[in-house]
Amino acid sequence: MKLEVMLSVMNLKKNDLDKMNITSNCTVINQCNKNDYEQYKKFNIYSYNEVGTSNSRNRGLEHISEDIILICDDDVIYDKDYEKKVLDEFKNNPKADIIVFNYDVKNRKKRLNKKRKRLHLYNSLNNASYNIAFKKEAVIKNNIQFNILFGPGAKYNHGEDSLFIKELFKNKLKVYSSPIYLGTVCNKNSTWFDGYNEKYFYDKGALFTAISKKIRHILCIQYLIRHRSVLKKYKFFDAYKIMLKGSKEYLNEKSKTTK
Repeated sequence: MKLEVMLSVMNLKKNDLDKMNITSNCTVINQCNKNDYEQYKKFNIYSYNEVGTSNSRNRGLEHISEDIILICDDDVIYDKDYEKKVLDEFKNNPKADIIVFNYDVKNRKKRLNKKRKRLHLYNSLNNASYNIAFKKEAVIKNNIQFNILFGPGAKYNHGEDSLFIKELFKNKLKVYSSPIYLGTVCNKNSTWFDGYNEKYFYDKGALFTAISKKIRHILCIQYLIRHRSVLKKYKFFDAYKIMLKGSKEYLNEKSKTTK
């Protein structure tokens, strides 16, 4: 059993790769102004003239080759023994298709996994892609991909991680948590977050509808109740109406692609 890192970057500078402490094989998807391939040390670098985090992740799924895949962002710095930690967790839990790990996230509060346990959809959606390691066979066999309508560079600029996790459960894969830390996330300035503005709530309404059309209204309302502190510019029902607009637009968008 071998580990491979699947890394998404934009306008790659190869010396930045050396700062991430990646010791395993690594597939790099570099979104830039050219289509190209090159090898640099243990890095297989595929360049594409396109944008969108979900597009980048899906390109990575096309090129990965090892048994266990660890998703990565360009602001991750791994501990020197991350490879052994991941492989040991899968060896000790052969039932697991996916294991969710911890990172020390700078300048941001992050809920952490405190013990090893089987996860369910309701307590998994807050994880970022970089928390996830998965068995390649399980994901590829079920043709699980990132939703290209969501994420930085897409129509709806966040939520791709949650929808990927939803697909894991939809396909009945076994997801577990681990209390193990793999490294540090530097948490650079977001490429998509411009504050809790109209676009934010609009996209959140689309995301909740993509998660579940049946309970999208409940998801919107519970979010606004739990995050009352962000409702400084908008009243509760004003924000809710914006979320419903996003929900309706997503349903229209989805109906076009299914015809």
